[in-house]
Amino acid sequence: MRILAIDVGTGTQDILLFDSAQTLENALQLIMPSPTQIAAGRIRRATEGGRAVFLTGAVAGGGPCHGALEDHLRAGAPAFATHEAAATFDDDLENVERMGVTLVSEDEAKSLDAQRVELRDVNLDAIRIALAAFDVDTDFDALALGCLDHGAAPPGYSDRLFRFDHLRHVVEKRNDLRAFAFRPEELPDYLTRARTLVACADTGVPVVFLDTGPAAALGALQDPEVAQSDKQLILNLGNMHALAFHVRGTQILSLYEHHTGEMEVGQIEDFTERLMAGTLAHEEVFGSKGHGVYYAEEPGARSKEQGRQPLISVTGPQRSRLRGSRLEPYFAAPHGDMMVAGCFGLLWAFAEKYPEHREEITAALGVVATDAAVGL
Repeated sequence: MRILAIDVGTGTQDILLFDSAQTLENALQLIMPSPTQIAAGRIRRATEGGRAVFLTGAVAGGGPCHGALEDHLRAGAPAFATHEAAATFDDDLENVERMGVTLVSEDEAKSLDAQRVELRDVNLDAIRIALAAFDVDTDFDALALGCLDHGAAPPGYSDRLFRFDHLRHVVEKRNDLRAFAFRPEELPDYLTRARTLVACADTGVPVVFLDTGPAAALGALQDPEVAQSDKQLILNLGNMHALAFHVRGTQILSLYEHHTGEMEVGQIEDFTERLMAGTLAHEEVFGSKGHGVYYAEEPGARSKEQGRQPLISVTGPQRSRLRGSRLEPYFAAPHGDMMVAGCFGLLWAFAEKYPEHREEITAALGVVATDAAVGL
């Protein structure tokens, strides 16, 4: 079975072509600029040329392209966008208009003298072209897709809280990292970016979606050093988001999410230690521009447990910030490759949601095919 796994981040999009007929170490992979970085570059070139931009496509990741658009507007250059593309920058389109963006339809845009910039989180055609250039068969049997989705928060409600509400609700419903996996028909309506990402899959093959944070954690659990521990603290330091899971196998004991760029190393260390101790408060994380903290059990319960401290493993493109840290983290490299840890997690998610393929995939990943909460 061949599965194309695509983990869409802020800095890169990490692409893995899994084939159960070959060893996992031989799986083909691409580490390419993220779609938002590509869009940001196109906006900046328009700014430098003094040209207007017309943003089309669909809701996608913001970050770099949001910053590039703000710089473009500050430079006095016009910007236009369809309603669908404008939702990339704010779910409340009135806020996008207040930025200085003019909302137009595709028909209205035909008369514009503007640089067209298409927003999309996945470009399967581009991936097929890249693979075909190396004589790789571009047919695959399934897609596993991941991104971080804040969700479409109601007007006046914090995007950060709304995102964290989603994480908490998933864990409350079923306490397992794999519970964050969704088939297309299962995706909540408010996960607009995830739904748009899945809609890019025009191939007719089975698809699964998994948030990038749990994907990284599921990937890290495939590192033998991490897997053999009784309990683990898995910290994914992405280019924009830091997400820590205190887990026992795939069961979640607690978690916190913050913004990587808002945290000093000492704060990362402090928050991580206090999450494990059960003394980190939700209000403290949210008040420092983070998302929040959630305990799946009473915070004091773990302090009474006997045994070794959890293994602290770190992954993500900003993991080097913790080199020499007092946390003494283990740098997880599942199947020998940290950069596609999320893709390995996506494959596990696909096995979770499509049980007819579970044994074939989990055997290749080296994880136990089970429906139990602890999957190792």
